[in-house]
Amino acid sequence: MSTLGAALAQAHALGLDRLDAQLLLGHLLARPRGWLIAHDGDPLAAEIEARYAALCARRAAGEPLAYLVGEREFHGLTLQVGPAVLVPRPDTETLVDWALEILAGPLAGHAAPRVIDLGTGSGAIALAVKRACPRCLVTATDRSGAALDQARANAARLGLAADFRAGDWWQAVDGQVFDLVLSNPPYIAAGDPHLAALVHEPLQALTPGGDGLDAIRRIVAGAAPHLPPGGWLLLEHGWDQADAVQAQLQAAGYSAVQTRRDLAGQARCTGGQRPAAVR
Repeated sequence: MSTLGAALAQAHALGLDRLDAQLLLGHLLARPRGWLIAHDGDPLAAEIEARYAALCARRAAGEPLAYLVGEREFHGLTLQVGPAVLVPRPDTETLVDWALEILAGPLAGHAAPRVIDLGTGSGAIALAVKRACPRCLVTATDRSGAALDQARANAARLGLAADFRAGDWWQAVDGQVFDLVLSNPPYIAAGDPHLAALVHEPLQALTPGGDGLDAIRRIVAGAAPHLPPGGWLLLEHGWDQADAVQAQLQAAGYSAVQTRRDLAGQARCTGGQRPAAVR
């Protein structure tokens, strides 16, 4: 029978970093990291050892830690995730923070601002906004039924109300109008070398093909009928796409077009406001 310390050492030998190894073992034992450190000499049951070895092998092969433990922290929420959805990333919290600034600023006078998250995946953006701004009426869309099931389950578990709609971008909400539109669409260009490290996540949520901007083009092109004068459109994008996204918004007549940077200093989100003159 192995010990906790020996099992963690074996995980390190497979190439796992210390934190991942501890989080996987803590997940199986339902114990925090501090407990593992204090009990590294304790015996590890053979059945747990076998399950741990299998999880470590999957992690060493590149499977996201969040899929292996079944959850991910995002903007103060614990979201359940699986292979049907992208793993929520800290970069996307930049989009949520910006949305909350607008809701507390330009849209502060709206008693029940209408917010939509296009391509919601796990529901991360929609549910984080709803939790921080309960007065919002939140709609979330996705073309993937499996993703919507995951998002609905997260909403139910967290006790957060949202209207989930199936459909491809604006098709899901034909005729509806929103004060704030948010989206983290697929934006990685086809052939980008980063895709090789993301093979376990849904490809359709990572890249639209081509130069990576097709989904953003479709969202911008279809937004006008869904945004009233004064409404806002905020988009997450790749670190090198800010100029292209700004140009799209400016060409569509948006004002106050700007880009926000993530915690790493990368240009991460670009958005603008629909002025009264836009038709």
